[in-house]
Amino acid sequence: MTEAPGRVTFRDVFAVAEFRALWFAEIFSIVGDQMARVALSVLVFKQTGSATLTGLTYALTFAPSLLGGVLLTGLADRFSRRNVMITADLIRAALILLVAVPGMPFWAMCVLVASATLLNPLFKASQLATLPDILKGDRFITGMAIRNITTQAGQMLGFFGGGVLISQIDPRIALVIDAGTFVLSAVILRAGMHQRPPAANPRHRPSFFGSISKGSKVVFADPGLRTLLLITWLMGLLPVYEGIAAPYAQVFGGGGLATGLIFASDPLGSVLGAFIYTRWVPASVRPRLPGLLSLAAAVPLLLCFLQPGLVVSLVIFVVSGGIGTVALMQATASLSLNVPDSSRAQVMGLSNTGLTTVLGVSPLIGGVVTDMTTPQTTVAAFGTAGLLAAVPLAIAWRRSIRKDPERWVSQ
Repeated sequence: MTEAPGRVTFRDVFAVAEFRALWFAEIFSIVGDQMARVALSVLVFKQTGSATLTGLTYALTFAPSLLGGVLLTGLADRFSRRNVMITADLIRAALILLVAVPGMPFWAMCVLVASATLLNPLFKASQLATLPDILKGDRFITGMAIRNITTQAGQMLGFFGGGVLISQIDPRIALVIDAGTFVLSAVILRAGMHQRPPAANPRHRPSFFGSISKGSKVVFADPGLRTLLLITWLMGLLPVYEGIAAPYAQVFGGGGLATGLIFASDPLGSVLGAFIYTRWVPASVRPRLPGLLSLAAAVPLLLCFLQPGLVVSLVIFVVSGGIGTVALMQATASLSLNVPDSSRAQVMGLSNTGLTTVLGVSPLIGGVVTDMTTPQTTVAAFGTAGLLAAVPLAIAWRRSIRKDPERWVSQ
């Protein structure tokens, strides 16, 4: 097969040594994290016998990220981003090791897990802010696609592998393994990444709390950046079908298998969407598409008003998930490339925090709506809401492109 001239391939991106270091570090952490979530659920349920406390512990592996995304991500602009990632890895390793100590009280486990989760957005913001320095030009969006594909695969592997492994060993051993993945990530980053100075000038660096507000001001004062940020948040609204997977499957008399297929549909769509987008959509066209893609991601969900069966529903979720992932990926890339480097980590943390918040609230509202209607109608209603929100964003993004094409398209 002849390669399209000038197209950046996955091989081109993996040829960049620093990207390989970031990629390996992230994969080890993701697999370890998902395995640890399974281990924590099993460990807490064995210790307390309470489904409520088990659910609380699982929530603590996500919820504190919201606070960390607001308060901590600015540190990646104030200090060396490589050092911030390494420090976050080592602290998380120590905290998870303490969770694994036999006899650790439940309240102490909660504090430790929440503290470790608090550092997750700091690591991710540092990573996303570093990528544009490592991957230049068209390599950046291709690198984002690689991260998306491997992240989804790593999550599925971590959950599956965690379930299998923990059925054979003590859950505490799985937690020790998770701590080991953080240490391994830190070692890889230390050996494989160059040391760079802090992005913010130390002489003109704002105070800690001043840096928190600076990222918000940078984004919301700029119509183009604001539109991109809102598109990333909007993409958290659409996959409500994940949060209501069990009742959705129950409509068709499906049990665990049907529920698992619904959960797997979005990651499958994400992998396919990222691959197709980077392989066949020209790099010169991609920056123009976030608005249209956000519209296109919502449209398939409207078919759920027709109360489709399970197979058709899965196809809808794969298509919507794939387009939504590409919209999120391109909006994130364009946002990162056009934000001042001195505020990039804070802005990327804000983007990820908003997305995480919407992903958390969406299933909660979806569950309430499902109790009053049907799961299919709930998904269609969220698709309608997403479409109505995407229309002004698509119009705003088109205006930004027309007003300053050199800034947004010639990246």
